[in-house]
Amino acid sequence: MSASVPHIPVLLDEVIHSLAITPGAEVVDGTFGAGGYSQAILAGGARVYAFDRDPDALNEGADLAGRSEGALRLYAACFSNMDDVLMADGISSVDGVVLDIGVSSMQLDRAERGFSFQKDGPLDMRMGQDGMTAADFVNEAEEADIADIIYRYGEEHRSRRIARSIVAARPIETTAQLAAIVRKAVGHKPGAPKDPATRAFQAIRIHVNRELDELTDGLEAAERMLKPGGRLAVVTFHSLEDRIVKQFLRRRSGAEAAGSRHVPMVGSDGPSPTFNKADKAVRPSDAELARNPRSRSATLRSATRTHAPAWATGGLAA
Repeated sequence: MSASVPHIPVLLDEVIHSLAITPGAEVVDGTFGAGGYSQAILAGGARVYAFDRDPDALNEGADLAGRSEGALRLYAACFSNMDDVLMADGISSVDGVVLDIGVSSMQLDRAERGFSFQKDGPLDMRMGQDGMTAADFVNEAEEADIADIIYRYGEEHRSRRIARSIVAARPIETTAQLAAIVRKAVGHKPGAPKDPATRAFQAIRIHVNRELDELTDGLEAAERMLKPGGRLAVVTFHSLEDRIVKQFLRRRSGAEAAGSRHVPMVGSDGPSPTFNKADKAVRPSDAELARNPRSRSATLRSATRTHAPAWATGGLAA
């Protein structure tokens, strides 16, 4: 992580409390990042199976894994594949799963990764450092597709204007270029409370990394891996993510019993609830906001796994 910007795990105390860790427990940290949650879980006497698709995170976590005397295992994989990866390693179930969704501070703070427009860098945004870059997308996609992505994942109502400006300005190679194009397209005034480039960057990043699909698949994988009584804790940072987690827990707890052609009826003729009613959502305290402004949009949702078998894949349709 950056030497000048220390990594501060968001809602750390609340996450550890929600996991109800006991010595000897086995916990999946699906988003290892800089290792903040994993270190706290290890301190509680648990074993940690940590996932990350970012090679930088895994390389920098190797020292912690080495010092853990086998209590921390690192996996170079997406958390959506946790059940397949762990099963192949002889681990059939776990006591807890924690997911910290979205881009990490470590990724944001490194200009060369291309996630932020705060410092100019190549327009990359790839969490796993492979596949399509953000530059590939903005330079090659159809204008209508760019507009749809920015509207859907950035909740940006000026998406068509922005997409038109992006196509007219091609080729685009850096984060500063893209940010300037978006600002000009929407008539941004310097000093305004929120930079309009924020929503477009969020949308493109989510698309490049398939983040919402990963979250949906990861929740279902966690459902399959958790033991009865196991705990799921998920930290999200914007409404699209939080909506997916909230709806997943409502459906899996039987709170949405009406059913639809997409979601099976929960009850005597359908699958039994796989989670108890979700705990009350938790937001950062004033003290945390003061020491870590990046936590301002964070929401923690958690719930306990029941004895019921996991639902069939795809039960989380929107």
